[in-house]
Amino acid sequence: MVEWVALGTGPKPVPQPVATPLVWAGAFGGALAVVVLLNTVVGPDRPGLTLAALSLLAAVLGVCARFTAAPGTTVLCWLFLNGFAIPPAGTLTWTGSRDTLWLGCLLTATVAGTTAARLAHARAAYRRLTT
Repeated sequence: MVEWVALGTGPKPVPQPVATPLVWAGAFGGALAVVVLLNTVVGPDRPGLTLAALSLLAAVLGVCARFTAAPGTTVLCWLFLNGFAIPPAGTLTWTGSRDTLWLGCLLTATVAGTTAARLAHARAAYRRLTT
């Protein structure tokens, strides 16, 4: 005997985050593309704009990542920001307060993206259970 059931019934699982190495590969390629694009369009002497763009990239990558991927994503974005977005290009430097602020901004963006995604998934799962 054939029993007909709707395909959309039953609880939907919470989506699993993307693997950390894949997120880091996205951070590497995305940060490279953002820095090259902004250096070509507006010039290498606008690190504030590049920081904002890389923070947005870090937040987007954080949406699909685990919390454990946040430090690596932050460091990869910072390396491209520090190495290629400020003159002299290709030279890593450390200016205590500036680089600490940049790392803090990038880490905050990554963690905020991950937190927002986790809260949205948890809320959606709760709504599916209560209805």
